[in-house]
Amino acid sequence: MDWLDQVKWDAQGLVPVIAQEASSGDVLMFAWMDREALRKTAETGRAVYFSRSRGKLWFKGEESGHVQQVHEIRMDCDDDVLLLKVTQLGHDPSIACHTGRHSCFFHLYRDGAWQVVEPVLKDPSSIYK
Repeated sequence: MDWLDQVKWDAQGLVPVIAQEASSGDVLMFAWMDREALRKTAETGRAVYFSRSRGKLWFKGEESGHVQQVHEIRMDCDDDVLLLKVTQLGHDPSIACHTGRHSCFFHLYRDGAWQVVEPVLKDPSSIYK
């Protein structure tokens, strides 16, 4: 059996993926992969996702330079979610979010409201053309 066949792909042929910073344990982002993205990630050691909005492969960092070097690819007990342990490259401190923040998970629910708890490390208009 092909290792990719063990993954339980959804009806669109996608699987959810969580990117976690290997050094800190911070959850950086959530994205999707199709078979080709997962194969390319495994082959290159660089995170490749499937962009649902663009309908194509998305090599993380192709525009921003904020590449994810992949150390481990893990699959959950139900075979339907992947976890990438990564080193986020291209900026220090690392930026994974298109908003210019370290993590996409920068909203914290507190006292009945969502609060922004991480600073913008780099202006997104200077990251993307």
